[in-house]
Amino acid sequence: MSISVTFINSQGNTVKASAEDGDNLLRVGQAAGLPLEGTCEGQMACSTCHVIVAAEWFDKLAEASEEEEDMLDFAAGARRTSRLSCQIDLTPELDGLTVHIPSESVDARRI
Repeated sequence: MSISVTFINSQGNTVKASAEDGDNLLRVGQAAGLPLEGTCEGQMACSTCHVIVAAEWFDKLAEASEEEEDMLDFAAGARRTSRLSCQIDLTPELDGLTVHIPSESVDARRI
């Protein structure tokens, strides 16, 4: 089953991506060309994959760990529904997920 994810970039443009059950949101976003650097490659040692989850989807995600919450303290533009995309594994229940890329996001790999 294909899982649909909608990313909204800092200019308000939408990028639709397709994923499979178990795919990681960071990797899906990177494959779609979004500025999600993921410097630590999912080890929760940075906040360069920070996304803001649409409010209607936030409570459907698994709860953030204490380590993730600690890293979000360093994320520029963090909000109540902020998460690290590397910590979101996609499931069929998340089909239609919408996340926003903060305007502060910069992918240093592209500079």
